[in-house]
Amino acid sequence: MAKIRIGQGIDFHQLTEGRAFWLGGVAVPHHKGALGHSDADVLLHAICDAMLGALGLGDIGVHFPDTDNAYKNIDSKILLERCAALIAGKGYQVVNVDSTLCLQAPKIKPYVPQMQEVIARILHITTADVSIKATTTEKLGFVGREEGVVALASVLLEQQD
Repeated sequence: MAKIRIGQGIDFHQLTEGRAFWLGGVAVPHHKGALGHSDADVLLHAICDAMLGALGLGDIGVHFPDTDNAYKNIDSKILLERCAALIAGKGYQVVNVDSTLCLQAPKIKPYVPQMQEVIARILHITTADVSIKATTTEKLGFVGREEGVVALASVLLEQQD
């Protein structure tokens, strides 16, 4: 019987004018984008943290610190690829991803299939194994004021033979 591990991840980024808004590896048209050392893709960062956490490998900041210029403006798809390689090196593979984006705007439903494709391709799973949901905060808090965005992710890993 294969060994399974579950991990959870969360990421927050401030929204600001003049930045591209990357979510799930897809550029989403919006007048604001997430501020960060990398491309600030909260969804991919939360998935990375969930994968790393499932195996007790720390978090994204341990492996890709924002104090290292090698990661300045890096495409978060590369970070997800590297996290997938790290867990593969430990003998594990992602079974599925369940995630939630918390943002007031923009509506992301039209972009979800493309995000699922990007994530599934990188993790070598099917799009049916990548769940992406979204919710607003009903205009409450920093998310409701469109000052920031939050992503949560849970990942199931299975040990490979």
